[in-house]
Amino acid sequence: MRVLLIYPLFPKSFWSFEKALELVNRKVMLPPLGMVTVAAILPQEWEFKLVDRNIRTVTEAEWEWADLVILSAMIVQKEDLHDQIREAKRRNKLVACGGPYPTALPQEQLDSGVDFLILDEGEITLPMFVDAIQGGETKGIFRADGNKPDVTTTPVPRFDLLEMKYYESMSVQFSRGCPFQCEFCDIIVLYGRKPRTKTPEQLLAELDYLYDLGWRGSLFMVDDNFIGNKRNVKLLLKELKVWQAERQCPFKIATEASVNLAEDLELMKLMVDCNFKSVFLGIETPDEDSLELTQKYQNNRNPLNEAVEKIIRSGLRVMSGFIIGFDGEKPGAGDRIVKFVEETTIPTAFFSMLQVLPNTALWHRLKKEGRLLDKSGNGNQVTLTNFIPTRPIEDIATEYIEAFWKLYDHEKFLDRTYQHFLIMGAPTGKGAVKMPSLVDLRALLIICWRQGIKRKTRWKFWHHLFSIRKHNPKVLSSYISTCAHIEHFHEYRYIVKESIEGQLAEYLAENKQFNVIKDEVMSYKKKVKEEVA
Repeated sequence: MRVLLIYPLFPKSFWSFEKALELVNRKVMLPPLGMVTVAAILPQEWEFKLVDRNIRTVTEAEWEWADLVILSAMIVQKEDLHDQIREAKRRNKLVACGGPYPTALPQEQLDSGVDFLILDEGEITLPMFVDAIQGGETKGIFRADGNKPDVTTTPVPRFDLLEMKYYESMSVQFSRGCPFQCEFCDIIVLYGRKPRTKTPEQLLAELDYLYDLGWRGSLFMVDDNFIGNKRNVKLLLKELKVWQAERQCPFKIATEASVNLAEDLELMKLMVDCNFKSVFLGIETPDEDSLELTQKYQNNRNPLNEAVEKIIRSGLRVMSGFIIGFDGEKPGAGDRIVKFVEETTIPTAFFSMLQVLPNTALWHRLKKEGRLLDKSGNGNQVTLTNFIPTRPIEDIATEYIEAFWKLYDHEKFLDRTYQHFLIMGAPTGKGAVKMPSLVDLRALLIICWRQGIKRKTRWKFWHHLFSIRKHNPKVLSSYISTCAHIEHFHEYRYIVKESIEGQLAEYLAENKQFNVIKDEVMSYKKKVKEEVA
């Protein structure tokens, strides 16, 4: 069986980093870990080719070669997913798909012509699919029926299928699931509230494979909450620390975690000792009432600003997610988010309007209340809410645009980044001394030209650069890399502004027309009533 694995396009987004990636001759931030894991679970006597459409298109020779096409996607990739399903069916190929988006909305994939739906977690449903296709079946839907797999049985992903030179980072996964119950989150719907982890030996085997394939540099631990099972994470980190030290820290690691990371000094130290460089926190909002309503209780246990500072001082760069549009939200939410980000010096603040994802607790509540609109959320930053909020959508949209604009002003971003790295704890992992490549030097020169000469940030840029070199020299390389991010964000804020303003104008025009029709109907009813009387 010749299997063509296709990973659909992502639209431009906060995380696509096009302008920053151009500096280092890369095309994509992260590889499709799910696809290479699928390839590892399927029979190894089958032949595989993988095309990440974020790197290149599928060639006609690859279409012709394939007996079976398998796709996987998140909801933000749905447009290209459907395009690729139709392309495959146009060539009379058997098509199977799975992943978070098909699992949440399977009918949309069937409407596009898919033959097989491999839903939920693949360790359970892929063997069902294999049995069906080897039995000669040409259609099927495979579900786990609420069962969750033991991830200690998950094989090492087929990283060898990746065109590794085009990626900025590789990715691995240690755990699935999260113990918390945030109302808007689909992770607990997909993976449950009991975090399941691999063994340390398993994860180290994956790192060995990446190392043997020649990968060095960034590594993203894709767990939605890396510290969901603290006991097992600490067992992993103690072994990972040795593994990294023996190889002179070949990997610089980033991950996602809940804010209660700040409560565990031992855990933060272990992460820094293992060469973890950054962590993404789901802060969402500084408004305690909104956090309570959305059931993100863990963020109200301790002051958020103190938690962020503890994590920075431990030696981890903090990235964070923020959302506007929660129920009961008071006016000025956008300004409060900007104020919090500035005070906590978080350079990279992921910011979006609330989107209701299918089958979440929020989705069920708003459906019951009749507040869902006839469009699905896409998890991107250029979309109005897909539900009726409790305050005017035009107010939320205006605050969102203004806040995004302020957050990614050149000077404000540089100031935040400078203050962030000034207080950051020094790294403890001892990596090999690496001479900068020509690509690295070119990227540095471009940053210095744009931020240190061409723009009005020139004085701040050089002051901050030399101050970091003097006061916290061990973080200088990470500081410069983070400064490069503004090359993406500053341009992206124009995309956000244009898109949201356009959608808002359409919404208000439609709403105005609706009100005109409503007034005409009411006037007609009144006239009929008077005539009858």
